[in-house]
Formats: sequence, C-alpha cells, structure tokens
Amino acid sequence: MLGLMQEKPLLISSLIDYAAKHHGDAEIVSNTVEGGTHRYTYRDADRRARRLGSALLRRGVKLGDRIGTLAWNGYRHLEIYYGVAGVGAIVHTINPRLFPEQIAYIVNHAEDSYLFVDLTFVPLIEGLGDHLAGVKGVVFMCDRAHMPAVTLPAGVELLCYEEFIADGDETYVWPEFDERTACGLCYTSGTTGNPKGALYAHRSTMLHAYAANLPDVFGLSSRDCVLPVVPMFHVNAWGTAYLAPMVGAKLVFPGPHLDGESLQRQMEEEGVTVSAGVPTVWLGLLNYLRSSGKRIDSVKRLVIGGSACPRAMTKAYGDEYGAHVQHAWGMTEMSPLGTYNTPKAGMASDLGEEYYDDQLKQGRLIFGLEMKIQDGDGNELPWDGKAFGDLMVSGHWVCSAYYKGEGADAHVDGWFRTGDVATIDSRGFMQITDRTKDVIKSGGEWISSIDLENIAVGHPGVAEAAVISCAHPKWDERPLLVVVRREGTDVSREELLAYFNGKVAKWWIPDDVQFVEDLPHTATGKILKTKLRERFSDHVLPTAGD
Repeated sequence: MLGLMQEKPLLISSLIDYAAKHHGDAEIVSNTVEGGTHRYTYRDADRRARRLGSALLRRGVKLGDRIGTLAWNGYRHLEIYYGVAGVGAIVHTINPRLFPEQIAYIVNHAEDSYLFVDLTFVPLIEGLGDHLAGVKGVVFMCDRAHMPAVTLPAGVELLCYEEFIADGDETYVWPEFDERTACGLCYTSGTTGNPKGALYAHRSTMLHAYAANLPDVFGLSSRDCVLPVVPMFHVNAWGTAYLAPMVGAKLVFPGPHLDGESLQRQMEEEGVTVSAGVPTVWLGLLNYLRSSGKRIDSVKRLVIGGSACPRAMTKAYGDEYGAHVQHAWGMTEMSPLGTYNTPKAGMASDLGEEYYDDQLKQGRLIFGLEMKIQDGDGNELPWDGKAFGDLMVSGHWVCSAYYKGEGADAHVDGWFRTGDVATIDSRGFMQITDRTKDVIKSGGEWISSIDLENIAVGHPGVAEAAVISCAHPKWDERPLLVVVRREGTDVSREELLAYFNGKVAKWWIPDDVQFVEDLPHTATGKILKTKLRERFSDHVLPTAGD
C-alpha cells in the first residue's frame, strides 16, 4: 500500500521561490568586480533569476543544455544558479584557476552552449579563442557601461548580462519536471589526467541542502549572516548558495577580494556569523588579524575543508578571536559534504585542549550517507581509530558515475572510492590520514604525511609545510619535509626535526628538510604534491647510506 501524500518534485527553483516569499527582505551583499558594493534582497534575486531563465528559453536553451560560468561569488552568479537550473538547464561552474588547456577541454567536453563570464576573465576568454567549439555566445556579467572590447571567434555572440536578462520576464512561472533532472555539472581539478565531471540532480542537491542545514552540520537560520569564501565554482560553494536561501540567512559575497584585509572588513561591516573556506584563506586572514590588531567578533564559526586544518590555526582562532573552527570533509563527487565535526553529547564543546584535539578529525557522517574503510584486499576494517585504509562512501548525493562514463574504476558495487586513506574511531569520527597517492610506505608500514604537516606548521618559524616521499635504498620510501619559513624567521633543519620528538613515533620523523620560497597549489588551493615530487625526484636523503 502506498501512502496518500502529495507528490511534489524536489526542485532547485523552490529554494529561491521560498526565500522570496518568506524572507523577501533578507539581504544579499556583494563585493563587485567592477568596484563597490551591491545590495539587494532575495525578492530581487528571484525576479532577476526568472528574467534570466525566460531569456535563456527565448534564445533556444532547452532542458538539459549546459550553461558555463567563469565567475566569482556574487549576486549575478547566484541568479545564474537559479535561473539556469530553474528552467531545467544545467549550471556548469568552471574553475578559472585551471590551466587554459583544461578549461578548453571541459567547455568542449560539457558542450556548453553559453558562457557567463566575470570581467576578470576577459584575457582568459580571449586566450581560448577558437577552442570554444559549440559555444553560441559569451555573456559578460556587467552592464553596458562596463562591457569590454573583446574579440571572439566567428559565430560566437558577444552579450551583456544586464541587456540579456532585460529580454526576460520577471513574472515567469518556474516549471515542474522530474526531480532526477540534472541541475549542475562540476569537474574535478584534474591533478591526474583530464578533469572528470560530476553531474548533480535536483533531487540530490535538495537532499544535500536539507542534510547540510541540520543543526549538527551548518545549522543555519534566518538570524545568520553567511560569507562563503569557498568559490561558487568549487562544488557550489559547498552548498551554501542553496543553504542560505533555504532558511533566509543573509548572504555576503566577497567577489574577487579574498585577501585578509578585505575579508575582515566585510565580516565586520556586515556582521558575518558563519564563513567557509580552505585553510590557505584562513591563514591569510589570521596573519592579517595579528598584524593589524583587527577583530572578527561577530564570527562564531569558521568552517574549514579542502585540506586538513592544523591544530595551531584552530587554536589561534579559538583562543585569540573566539571563533569555533570546524572541520568539514567532502568531494566534488559528493556534492560535496560528507562529514562535519560537531561534538556529540559528552564531548568537549567549549574551546579548550580537548576540543582542539577532537577538531583535528574531519568529523562524523551526515545523515543520508554511509562510509567504510577497507584494506587493499577489500576487507572492511574496524572503527577503532587506529586501523586505516581506503575510504569508501555511498549515499543520496554521491555520484554513481562520472559524466560521459569516464573513470569507471572509482565506482565499485554501489560505493565510491574516494582516494583518501582514513581512520574511523568508535564514536564514528573520521580522520583523513592521507591521499592514496600521497601516503608514505616505509618498510611496509604507512606514515601519514598530513599528521607530519600539521605538526610542522605548529612551529612558529613555519608558514607552510608539505611532506612527500623520497626513495630510500633500505626502507623503500622515507618522508621529506618541505618548508616555507615564516617571514622574519630563520628556523633550521635540525630545529625542525627536533620539534617532532615526542609528538610521533621516532620512525615517523622526516629524514630531511628542504626550504623553499613557496609551495605549488592546485586550482582548489591544495598543495600540489605531484610538482614537489617532480622537483625533488633526485633528492638524496642523508640517511640513504645508513
């Protein structure tokens, strides 16, 4: 017997429609590319998104067509999220930090029909030139007064955003269609081979938004003011572009201004309570706060993901600024959230040593997902906080395959192989110990490069650190510590190696230290260890003769 309940499809358009009707006066504030601050409301955003959607239909955009964006976090990008998905087309957010060749590849692989582009990326578009196969038009996200002089390939129309949406209808009624219809397309950063696409559905995105807004996760409310520093081209800004409208929270967009001074000013002026971003951004803000003496007193939580946050940074924000740093973990293939580090009943929730110890973990699973760890033979490992193995996930918002069927080896019997190596403790808290490709195997035993990096950056003379494997004639691989010194310090190799004493097993301590001016990063802000391994491929460890 089936239940007698109304059946309404879970559609993205319902979020902006709800926000406009029930939180219509809540603000959306943007630092713009053109300069200055733009302010309007959810009611305004809904009207303009409807204009955009109807304008796309008038230009022949159909259900399932891909619409690309090269844009920062701002109000026009938000309108694209809803205007495109609202009519059944697919928002393809493109990471502008990828190599131009990769961008050309994914534009063509996705078969984008239109590209919406912020002014920052005019040179990038011009450089792509004839590689824009199949693109009908490039819409620059500005008004006529700011339109750039751009030369595009023959057959590619040059369009102005404000004029484009002026052709639309703000009273356009959002259509209903199957909730399994695709709404978003996001490609991996392509550190190994070509980028691969994760194709999100309305249903999966809405379920992700519901789950991510639970009290033990982001837990937003209409009283919050949210600043997503994580880009909207990086897995939908971790879902915050959907979470805030769902509850009517004020949204603050930083645009291209991601330096510490700009973020602090915006946080203070707008009363930001929750913000989310990668550790490199929070390191820049922390350095600015310390050097300037400025504060971020309205901020209650900083959500950190993308890579592990060092204990020293977590403690600094808590002790010096009263902001709880909370780890989150996920992937492009997971829409992205998988775990979130909120203490359980009986665990330390106040800022203190026990709290900071717990916050080193990536957190516990969000409802709607499953996870397990397994060894190289596929045997499931215990949740004892000690055994570590390949992390596997499944759930309502985990991709079942990559776009156009690539990378099939990542999907096994209904599980997605994350490529992370992790432990899970008896309380269900997961901790990433490494990426499969980064783990160091010394004498048949694994060493976590992440644990060593977190210890290294706790030294006052270290600004940034990475640990990679180096070949060793006896042990196969041994850890090499690569360090960027903090400005004004002159920490030595011997001092750093001694710093590990008592913090890890003696055989985990790196065999050598190399100092560099800076570390290479991926398009999503993670340390690019492939480049470091290439750079130090011929490095001979001082212990090689032992």
